[in-house]
Amino acid sequence: GGLDRAVIYIDTESAFTAERLVEIAQHRFPNYFATEEKLIAMTNKVLVYQELTCDSVLKRIKSLEEEIISKNVKLIIVDSVASVVRKEFDTKRQGNLKERSNLLTKEASILKYLAEEFSIPVILTNQITTWLSDGLAVQADLLSPVDDLSLSEGSSRNGNWDSGYVTAALGNTWSHCVNTRLILQYLDSKTRQILVAKTPIAPLTSFLYIIENSGLVLQGKTTIK
Repeated sequence: GGLDRAVIYIDTESAFTAERLVEIAQHRFPNYFATEEKLIAMTNKVLVYQELTCDSVLKRIKSLEEEIISKNVKLIIVDSVASVVRKEFDTKRQGNLKERSNLLTKEASILKYLAEEFSIPVILTNQITTWLSDGLAVQADLLSPVDDLSLSEGSSRNGNWDSGYVTAALGNTWSHCVNTRLILQYLDSKTRQILVAKTPIAPLTSFLYIIENSGLVLQGKTTIK
């Protein structure tokens, strides 16, 4: 946790690793994290909860207010909001889409309240979907350069709308819930891009970055559209 404050990390994909967190800290701030005591103090401030069902995620979110106060939390991360929802809700079945939308709206409402009430950022990761020309949706891996997919909103795959296009998962309900949307995408095998696709406070902007032992490292110049 930065500034000697706590972080809540809700892990729905069993993807969190403390080893990677320590690696980033040691490489980004080698002088500060030169001792085991400093590393232990830092990791103790990161509160990780593994929630693998929709019910457990919602229950955890409902319990956050008390924990924010008691543990001086200054950042909430949900990674990812889409994972358990997409596993449990088959939107082709009657009633499932409405039920899923109600769940997402409820979660978003609570998290927005917490962000505003305590003036803390809430970060949620999503997944991506490739919509094919026949209306089928195929889940893609956000962390891998699968077929050089472009993740820019509304973009087509290989410039051909007939073959399909890539978009964020969870549909319109969720897209309207978020205040700021960042799209992470590959430009080549090493370089990636953060695209600020939606924000109420700044122009549309993009940043180039690479992933190193020290975590995310910005490259080159910022592009403002």
